[in-house]
Amino acid sequence: MAVTDEAIERIKEMIVSGELKPGDRLPKEADLAARLGLSRNSLREAVRALSLMNILDVRQGDGTYVTSLAPALLLEALTFLVDFHRDDTVLEFFEVRRILEPAATALAATRISEAELGELGKLMEEITPATPIEELIRNDLEFHCRVAAASGNSVLAGLVDHMSGPTTRARIWRGITQEGAVERTLAEHQAIHEALAARDPEVARAWATVHIAGVEQWLRSAL
Repeated sequence: MAVTDEAIERIKEMIVSGELKPGDRLPKEADLAARLGLSRNSLREAVRALSLMNILDVRQGDGTYVTSLAPALLLEALTFLVDFHRDDTVLEFFEVRRILEPAATALAATRISEAELGELGKLMEEITPATPIEELIRNDLEFHCRVAAASGNSVLAGLVDHMSGPTTRARIWRGITQEGAVERTLAEHQAIHEALAARDPEVARAWATVHIAGVEQWLRSAL
């Protein structure tokens, strides 16, 4: 593993230094291994590990390339780690969401386009209190992802997206068991949308906080 770690570090140095840029093709395996003073096996393992992290893209029959290194792509690796969360850590994910999402929503209030506002409005129109809870949650996830994307910060949007998944089951549970939960969710989405349309970051931040904290508070009392 120490040799593989060294190979990973050497390739990382080539990318960080700018010697290899996004979209560049890596030298042939034999040439790169000789240049770095590594065995082909250790280089192969390093490439495999970096491809799992979306840093390298191995194309069969074509070669190995540096990916775009876009934040959203690199953060996909976080999904793998997040999937290992335990039910007793779900409140910690809500705490993280309560930190990140109000900030993203406040930024979105200053940056969201009219087209994005319109699409967000259409998304909200797809849901009524009679909508099945699973569809409501899918719509809710999409709502939060679009608001975060409208912040214009791809790193923040990626973090919000990946932090939302582990809280899905808790939101379904709340929607089924808590009276008025669906109506409250729709009303809070409407309030967030209105704050975004008014370009009022502080009101948008406040409603996003209320929205996340409401589910978190309910879950704390239910556990």
